[in-house]
Amino acid sequence: MPELRTTTLVDAPLRTVAAALLDARLLTRAVRGLGVRISGGPVLYAGARLAGSVGPVNGTLVVTRADTTGVSAELVGGPLPRLTLVTDLLHTGGGTMVVDSVEWSSPGGPFGRLADVLVGRGLALKVLEARASAVSQRSVELLSARVVVGAAIIRDGLLLAQQRSYPAEAAGKWELPGGRVEPDETDHAAVIRECSEELGVTVAPADQIGPDVPLRTDLLLRVYAAHLTTGEPEPVEHRALRWLTAADLDTVDWLPADRVLLPALHPLLP
Repeated sequence: MPELRTTTLVDAPLRTVAAALLDARLLTRAVRGLGVRISGGPVLYAGARLAGSVGPVNGTLVVTRADTTGVSAELVGGPLPRLTLVTDLLHTGGGTMVVDSVEWSSPGGPFGRLADVLVGRGLALKVLEARASAVSQRSVELLSARVVVGAAIIRDGLLLAQQRSYPAEAAGKWELPGGRVEPDETDHAAVIRECSEELGVTVAPADQIGPDVPLRTDLLLRVYAAHLTTGEPEPVEHRALRWLTAADLDTVDWLPADRVLLPALHPLLP
């Protein structure tokens, strides 16, 4: 089974590099000049499907992992019996080590083996190198990105979610409470203020949950665990509120950025 592996050291914290990896648009742009087309996004999350093509050959990749440890995806439709893309992130004293690898099974026979040597390996290596360069550049950009905070408010084993009423493209979808961090405001202070404005409650924020999630070129979502201290949540700015069980998490129509956080939210609910 052919396999290629590359390593890149990025001068940025692991969470920042993880956020760069989650930007699906970055992957699309990185490989465009190589004759490879990938569509999907705007962010990668476990279960997301990406349509890809190399010339006239089409296929579908399914994301199997997207968190602070890296990203993995497998081919579920296409000309190859098997293809797996894996990116692992490792913290080092000099930055974050990005380890990219790709494995695939050839169709078989002499022509399949020849295609591996002449086309497959060369193209795969170019894709890995282009992606690594794009991730490094995007990580540097995200170091100065503004932050939107979210609150994972849990009470009695239930998670609070709120339903958007606007804008039109997001209306009806669900998200965690939160909003932008103001200048000279800490993340925790922003969580407390936003929950007061959106829900009419006071919360106590705790540790960050899951990875930073890229929203736009210069904007990141960062979510913190929190618990209620006073008040009962009301949908001040949203259409509705809902307390979710662990079984509910995967059935809700989340905004893409919040869907990224589901693997990190599941362990918090009994």
